[in-house]
Amino acid sequence: MIDWSAFLVVALASLFSSAVVVGLYSLGLRLLTTSGRVPVVEPAEFTGAITVLTPKRAAKEAKRARKAAAGPLSPLQKQVALMGAYACFVLCSAAVLYGVYLIVPALHR
Repeated sequence: MIDWSAFLVVALASLFSSAVVVGLYSLGLRLLTTSGRVPVVEPAEFTGAITVLTPKRAAKEAKRARKAAAGPLSPLQKQVALMGAYACFVLCSAAVLYGVYLIVPALHR
């Protein structure tokens, strides 16, 4: 017989935990760009389904990154945003590692 209440608990816990992990990661990226460290990757030639930026588009994105880095924030505010970004990434990693710990029974015996 299926225990539907346990199924509901697991479904809600997984939905909530995935929302928390995605939320922490996106907040960390937002704080990282606010601090002036925009995660822009230089274009490279790839085969397959990866979109490659044209040099014109890459220059435009680099200009946007420089403009965002020179925003109206003080150096202290940028430093606080950077620490907050790293804290979000650490919390996101901790949540993922805790999920792995819960899934693998050999880790908690």
